[in-house]
Amino acid sequence: MAFTHKRLAAAMAGIVLLSAMPGAQPGLAQTQAEACSKTCLEAIMAQYRAAYLAHDPSLAPFAPNVRYTENNIEMPFPDGTWDTVTEDVGPALVLSDPVMGTVAVFTAIRQRRVPGFLAVRLKVEGGQITEVEHIISTRRNLSSPPTPIAEVEDYVHEPIIDQIVPVAARSTRDQLIAHAHGYFDTLQLNDGEIRGTCFFDSTTRRENGLLFSQVKADFQSGRYAFNNRVRREIVLVDEERQVALARGFIDHKGQLDTYLLTDGREATSIFQEPQSWGLLEAFKVNDGCISAVVATFYQAPYYTVSPWTPPEQR
Repeated sequence: MAFTHKRLAAAMAGIVLLSAMPGAQPGLAQTQAEACSKTCLEAIMAQYRAAYLAHDPSLAPFAPNVRYTENNIEMPFPDGTWDTVTEDVGPALVLSDPVMGTVAVFTAIRQRRVPGFLAVRLKVEGGQITEVEHIISTRRNLSSPPTPIAEVEDYVHEPIIDQIVPVAARSTRDQLIAHAHGYFDTLQLNDGEIRGTCFFDSTTRRENGLLFSQVKADFQSGRYAFNNRVRREIVLVDEERQVALARGFIDHKGQLDTYLLTDGREATSIFQEPQSWGLLEAFKVNDGCISAVVATFYQAPYYTVSPWTPPEQR
């Protein structure tokens, strides 16, 4: 269902209640970033989505100087798809991290006749949005093989991703982060060995809405041997939902041609020239293993570096 201003009212209720609390400053959800709770962060994300769709920054609590990127290009705010979005198709998957003061959403959008998939990360400080990071994927920016993208009308999220996990069954923040790194370590130079994490036979992955239902088997087959390097940074940990979110790049040198899968079959690399995928990707953990993955990614120039990455980590 498309996102509308009427539907925003319920989502904003948390901010209204927080603003009315004793000691709260008028017009601010919270006075300090560390005081912005899950409810506060997710209400601010609802405001952001409404402002984005209306092309009107006054509808959300932006700081005076906002850093803004779209597909890892830093630009003045607002610009990019802020000028062209016409529909927030949804459904939205919202993730939040009060410890880091970050909130994110995965959704589907349209820019007039162009459908696409959007992931957004916001940084909230002092009740104001100080950072906006967009990853937007359309068929145009997935022109290199493969082209994993679904139809926005069919977009869904596995219900398990949004479920709150009971406290007694939760992994720690460090464990959630380790699972995300384990996934990327398994993806990098994939040879059939699963490193630093585990998967259920039922684990799913949705990339730009497209469903992959054999995640564990695909990794065990070594089919991703063409991934030379996976650079990543953890940007959000939703402890209640047990989800870790990463920004990253998958680099393909293009040198690999034919190779053997773990069952002895020969495969041919689909990457025959240097190329990278830029991404925001989230990992749901249940009972100590990754149960679902959702990602939005686009084709980037080889070895693109995110402007969010500190120079010493590049």
